[in-house]
Amino acid sequence: MMRSLARSATLLLVTAALVQSQAIGDSERIIAEALKASALETNLRQLTDEIGGRVPGTSRMQRAVEWAVSAFRAAGGQNVHTERFEIANSWAEGPTEIKVVAPEQFTLHAVSLGWAPALGAHRHVRLVDAGQGTAEDFQRAGKINEAIVLIHSEEMKTWEDLFAEYLKAPAIIDRALKGQALAIAFESTRSHDLLYRHTNSVSGEIDRLPMVLIAREDAGRIARLLASGQELFADLAIPNRIGGPITADNVVAEIVGSEQAGEFVLLGAHLDSWELGTGALDNGCNAALVIDALRAIKASGLAPRRSIRFVLFSAEEEGMLGSRAYVMAHRGELDQAAGVVVFDAGTGRTTGFSLGGRKDILGAVTPLIAPLQQLGATALTTDAEWGTDHFDFMLEGVPTFVANQEPANYLTNYHAQSDTFDKVDLPQLKKHVAEAAELTFALANLQQRIGPRLDRAQIEQTLRATGLDQQLQTFGIWQQWEHGQRGRAQ
Repeated sequence: MMRSLARSATLLLVTAALVQSQAIGDSERIIAEALKASALETNLRQLTDEIGGRVPGTSRMQRAVEWAVSAFRAAGGQNVHTERFEIANSWAEGPTEIKVVAPEQFTLHAVSLGWAPALGAHRHVRLVDAGQGTAEDFQRAGKINEAIVLIHSEEMKTWEDLFAEYLKAPAIIDRALKGQALAIAFESTRSHDLLYRHTNSVSGEIDRLPMVLIAREDAGRIARLLASGQELFADLAIPNRIGGPITADNVVAEIVGSEQAGEFVLLGAHLDSWELGTGALDNGCNAALVIDALRAIKASGLAPRRSIRFVLFSAEEEGMLGSRAYVMAHRGELDQAAGVVVFDAGTGRTTGFSLGGRKDILGAVTPLIAPLQQLGATALTTDAEWGTDHFDFMLEGVPTFVANQEPANYLTNYHAQSDTFDKVDLPQLKKHVAEAAELTFALANLQQRIGPRLDRAQIEQTLRATGLDQQLQTFGIWQQWEHGQRGRAQ
């Protein structure tokens, strides 16, 4: 009897070792395939140089959708299709203009914030400096009614600086509205007259107050003149073009699983971008990555147990609208979702992955990404974040994996005129293809899923434990969670 048990135990150990060895072999095979020459560079050049910036509701965005369908098919994707959803409003910038007219005269470099309301021409409007926009700063500024309120910023150097720009905005807008300001002029966080665009609305809705971004150098000049005792006046026009509901498309391709085809792992990035530049770092490089990861897995000849879905989401920049729409449309099958992998931070070196607060899967993921040691991408963090397309999957309890990346040149060029093809580190992007393909395939090919889908109570516990609940309260998303408008119902 004891000998029989010993033989059984030995057999189990041998079997486990063989399975582990096979998994490592599969990973090495996929990594090698991902690093081979491919259409990655050509695809990215077409998306950025030929199509350009991609705002939902525009002809360029529609061309990008057609590009994605064609590229997925060329890469060997199965069941390539689009999935349509609705956005509350269309938006396009008109010829934004702001000029200081008295007592000095100079034109500011300025753009409207995305999805901000239009403002007709206003003449001789008072400029007021409200510092960093804190409650104390507004109090010191005094009366701001019918004024343009200047808000200063720190020059952006870190990921924390980037998130702070978004986190500070809601309270600043509240204070400006309370004081009946005409508009807000935010100082650019980048120097050398570099302008960029983002939105402070969170669900594709038109925002509450006209807002412009002005060059850092112009903001400094205004601040110095006001500090010297001058009272400055400006002419302002923000003729944004705003329309009713529009449709947008997510683009989807698959590799159908060999054994458990009903279960799936998803690899995603967003296809849309702002239009001042050509959306290369954010997020064209990763749209091209998703397509090339599909190619690499197909070319490896390996068939994953579970299906893999490759999704290029639209309208991420307007509040992750495409991924949210995808989650809502597929809510009935999220019990079958075994993991979601997302890349959305340019081409800085990947250090590893954020697990969305999932400490329970840390041990299981560690050996899964061990083959990425050669690329330096094995550090795992158990923080949780919002701001990219994993978010609504995370709120539904699905295990998520967001690439943690070094900033490299991403922050300087974020959403800016300078976000163009030449900023992309193509050799590094090739490594990211390998990282994405290896992790995605490994998740899809596990004998047992990496971890369970969390229930509502477990999700809320994770949000509170990571402090993400505080950020969500800032944007009103926590209220959506509490009222059952967002996230898992039970």
